[in-house]
Amino acid sequence: MIAQTQIHLAPFQGITGGTFRKIFSRHFRGVDKFFTPFFTNISADSKLSPRKLAELGETFENGVEVVPQVLSKVAEEIIHFGKFCHQLGFTELNWNLGCPYPMVANKKRGSGMLPYPELIDEILQKVMAEIPIHFSVKCRLGYNSAEEIEKLVPIFNQYPVSEITIHARIGKQLYNGSTNLEAFCEAASKLTVPLSYNGDVFSRSDFERLNLQFPAINTWMIGRGLLMDPFLAQKIKGIELPDDCQAHIRRFVEELYSGYRRQLNNNLAVLGILKEYWKYLANSFNDPHQVFKNLKKVNNFEDYEDAISFIFNEFKWIGSK
Repeated sequence: MIAQTQIHLAPFQGITGGTFRKIFSRHFRGVDKFFTPFFTNISADSKLSPRKLAELGETFENGVEVVPQVLSKVAEEIIHFGKFCHQLGFTELNWNLGCPYPMVANKKRGSGMLPYPELIDEILQKVMAEIPIHFSVKCRLGYNSAEEIEKLVPIFNQYPVSEITIHARIGKQLYNGSTNLEAFCEAASKLTVPLSYNGDVFSRSDFERLNLQFPAINTWMIGRGLLMDPFLAQKIKGIELPDDCQAHIRRFVEELYSGYRRQLNNNLAVLGILKEYWKYLANSFNDPHQVFKNLKKVNNFEDYEDAISFIFNEFKWIGSK
């Protein structure tokens, strides 16, 4: 679409881990940066489990930069993790101020920190003085109200934050209701740090509409839209698609299945991970409800494989409109 357009894949807990990123980047083009699901409890006194360490195994996946994300309300934790990531070769750490789920927000973490600008200011002051790599932020317009962003903008502008991604909703909305483009536009007009847009980009037409509304923005974080249609970044950027998209999606899904089985040593937890992903991918077929219904109750690998064969033989993959 536009040469300088940058597309980032948003992090999803339980879905966009290392195995997903590795296989996704082999099959699809157009994504410029991956953000990991958030890391938490990463103080100097704690040790990352082998599973979490494995998530930090690659700084690039098939040429796509990987950015670790941290969820914390303690500056010392963020600094410690940033230095650890620096040692591993990462060049950016992202701070999660956007997670909307009550189990996180009620602990004054994620978007639950947004009503406390003084705390955010205090943390940024300490972190920016010591962190050895770029430090970016992902947030929402607020937790209780979009007016909360008004007090945060001047704080963000005080520091050399490398980029701020704003999801154009408040935390209490979760992913419900409409995005608040008016509040996003107001914040964008006052921010002096590089800005990325996030929220409800499900198709190329969604992107084109928003791109017309926010012509100064060239970085877009897309989450659910890319999980539903993995070709979305290619469509936005005008990158040629394969002749048979459905066959390509099937190969991706099958490789993802094999990759998770290897990662988890054939533990049936693989099925839970894949079902979570299929909640999104099913929406790119001609009958999403029936597609997911075929997967919802499978409880062994043989039934999963049969369900995948049935889906790709009986339903049509249509992608994003």
